[in-house]
Amino acid sequence: MEEIKHVHTHSLPDGTVIEHVHENAGAQGHGHSHSHTHTHTHTKAVLNRLSRAIGHLESIRRMVEDGRDCSEVLIQLSAVKAAINNTGKVILQDHIEHCIVDAVESGDKEALEELNKPIDRFMK
Repeated sequence: MEEIKHVHTHSLPDGTVIEHVHENAGAQGHGHSHSHTHTHTHTKAVLNRLSRAIGHLESIRRMVEDGRDCSEVLIQLSAVKAAINNTGKVILQDHIEHCIVDAVESGDKEALEELNKPIDRFMK
């Protein structure tokens, strides 16, 4: 089967543009046409969490550069990993509450089937 990629763009109310690719999406992307005009209620919280995680990673890099104890670095890495996982949970919750609800309301069964892919990747 020929691999078909569909670039999918979401424009959020705060002006943020999120773009992702659907692989093997079929000739019409998801197999239907929609514009994803819904809003994500947790966008600001996600952006804040990501900014904090980025800052935390930068401080860990400085710890490594300064030759700090490995156990301290590992503890801080563990904290960043937990923060990223929790951010992923918020995004997944938003996806289910908005994207999946919209798909169900519009009769889009493919979107429901596609939900397993990001869950599988996120859970690894």
